[in-house]
Amino acid sequence: MDIPPSGSPRTTVITGASDGIGAAAARLLAEAGHRVVVVGRNPKKTAQVAAEVGGDHFVADFTRLADVRRLAAELDEAYPRIDVLANNAGGLLGDRARTVDGHEQTFQLNHLAPFLLTSLLLDKLLASRAAVIQTSSAGARFFGHLDMDDLEHDRDFSAHRAYGTAKLENILFTTELHRRFHDRGLSAAAFHPGGVATNFGAESTSVFRQLYQNRIGKMFLTSPEQGAAQLVHFARTEPGTGWQSGAYYERGRIARRVNPQAGDADLARRLWERSAELVGVAAG
Repeated sequence: MDIPPSGSPRTTVITGASDGIGAAAARLLAEAGHRVVVVGRNPKKTAQVAAEVGGDHFVADFTRLADVRRLAAELDEAYPRIDVLANNAGGLLGDRARTVDGHEQTFQLNHLAPFLLTSLLLDKLLASRAAVIQTSSAGARFFGHLDMDDLEHDRDFSAHRAYGTAKLENILFTTELHRRFHDRGLSAAAFHPGGVATNFGAESTSVFRQLYQNRIGKMFLTSPEQGAAQLVHFARTEPGTGWQSGAYYERGRIARRVNPQAGDADLARRLWERSAELVGVAAG
């Protein structure tokens, strides 16, 4: 059931919206009447998508936490409410590298930056009774393993292992958001969009680059619009009726097979506290 229209359109912020799933979701939600705010790394592509959907746009590179802090301040100033925050930015990257902030780049891009953005906007999200949506991946189940003593895979790095762990962290972040704040009106969900024909993995040295970037591999992938369908559903429907807050979804349903660590409530709590420490925000 769609959320009934109100006096003003719902404000939906989508990160990673200059291409792929994020751009497709922006177009679909704009068609549904949402006020869509497009956030991306590439200035030209971000502005183009925003022009298509008639929305505002902001440029931020999530491998720079200073960009994330600036983005949060700009969003907070620009919008009296934010109804949906879609933490969609992320990706499978290449060889091990450190960001300017000193963190492994896959960890920062996929988990730490969206954690910081959400934390900085938390007061506004709570006041808006917002939904926070994380684009995760089935890679969490296949490759993810969270070791709180080796959070950035210093001892056992590989591109797909770092990505899988970051996507597991998206799920744990979702469950902890729900635990901490659902009784105050905030809802959260994570989802796997499926194998989607986008630029995913283009910067990676992983074997998955071959699947996503060659012509034959793309024959087995779905469209960005199909990949965006769950994100759009979460944004357009009420939690509790259209979807369950705190859950992780695959193929439009709560996932039955998940990484065993995904259900560890103590691990979710410890990840939250450590992430807050790393980015310098209150753990709450």
